[in-house]
Amino acid sequence: MQLYNSLSHKKEEFIPHEAGKASIYTCGPTVYHYAHIGNLRTYIMEDVLEKYLRFTGLDVTRVMNITDVGHLTSDGDTGDDKMLKGAKREHKTVMEIAQFYTDAFFSDCKKLNIKTPDVVVPATSYIDEFIRVIQALMDKGYAYESGGNIYFDTSKLEKYYVFNDFKEEDLAVGVREGVEEDSNKRNKADFVLWFTKSKFDSQELKWDSPFGTGYPGWHIECSCISMKNLGEYLDIHCGGIDNAFPHHTNEIAQSEAYLGHEWCSYWFHVHHLNTNSGKMSKSKGEFLTVSLLEEKGYNPVVYRYFCLLSHYRKSLVFDWDNLNNAVISYNKIIEKTALLVNDNSGDIDGTEYDRLMKNFTDALDNDLNTSLAITALYDVLKSETNSVTKIALIKEFDKVLGLDLIENAMKANQGEEIPEEVLELVEERKNARKEKNFTLADEIRNKITALGYEVRETRQGVEIRKI
Repeated sequence: MQLYNSLSHKKEEFIPHEAGKASIYTCGPTVYHYAHIGNLRTYIMEDVLEKYLRFTGLDVTRVMNITDVGHLTSDGDTGDDKMLKGAKREHKTVMEIAQFYTDAFFSDCKKLNIKTPDVVVPATSYIDEFIRVIQALMDKGYAYESGGNIYFDTSKLEKYYVFNDFKEEDLAVGVREGVEEDSNKRNKADFVLWFTKSKFDSQELKWDSPFGTGYPGWHIECSCISMKNLGEYLDIHCGGIDNAFPHHTNEIAQSEAYLGHEWCSYWFHVHHLNTNSGKMSKSKGEFLTVSLLEEKGYNPVVYRYFCLLSHYRKSLVFDWDNLNNAVISYNKIIEKTALLVNDNSGDIDGTEYDRLMKNFTDALDNDLNTSLAITALYDVLKSETNSVTKIALIKEFDKVLGLDLIENAMKANQGEEIPEEVLELVEERKNARKEKNFTLADEIRNKITALGYEVRETRQGVEIRKI
């Protein structure tokens, strides 16, 4: 499998550190609010990656953090703690906010067929581990105390800007968003490992440490949670492209300083979901959540399908027209699959099965090209092979795609979404045609059309669809 590695800026053959196994770390949500569908695009694509690696036979372990402390409103170590901000907004404790939005996040994931990672770790449960690693960084000379806080000293690294070659002037105070002056820092790029009194106006969560009573910075949690659960060598680190700097850059700095060797081999970054007005966020425009999609009548799985129609390294533009087009496309797949599910005649055609499966695996082996994988699904539906072969392939494809194809096709066949009145008229028309009373059959067809449905004869039988 070829994966684009953000660290090398090129596609590379994926070779896990340990043969037959793959370790994946996912940057989890900061649980101060609902996840918007832009956030969830990243988790959908990470889910497809995990499921495809399993599909290829690898033993995969995926770990995710839950940020319930330490993530400030600016990634440059400034502003309010996001958790405290959420607690103030809703007049609840920080931990009440954390639990509520953690549950909401995983509820959304379930609706989108996103598998829960094997290990999920709230940051607040690993405070002792953060303190241990921070102390080790201080002992090695990579961290220092200033103004009551503990900072990582980026000047001790041969190369800090590992994802992009930033120029020094680009990081001048006030030039780059998120970079603000902190007189405690020795260098502009240094970042906080542990906050103490300097952030304590109303901080609810704080712990005793050798550095003083305080709480961890955001960046240290992912390094520690990953190393504790996946060891010193990580295969794939996932996240949104906006996390590459400074969050993932800082993770690499502190992890490799602590370990003394390269930490993570492959970096998998998913690009933004944009609206017509720009990057999606919680603070501007309509707050687009899974719940809002449901309120507007959309099946969340259709949003997953919408995301799979584009490559994860391309920005994707969301608007309601685009989503409606995805609904039409998805429903066509379900309709075509519904015509196949009850046909159990014949055996699997091995030659055609292998050919069509290769189209699918070739697509995903090429940097997880889900758009071409959907094309491979259409190739199955259009092929001349028998229904048994097609259904076998669709079932296998959906282990990765996660689109509930067979389940929804069976529901369609059961007529769950077609009114009983329409089904009765279809049966009457069928009998009229058997008796060669085509005038009556046409009259019944007109009644069906008036109710908003059309009926068509196909080689596989009668097809009913909403107009």
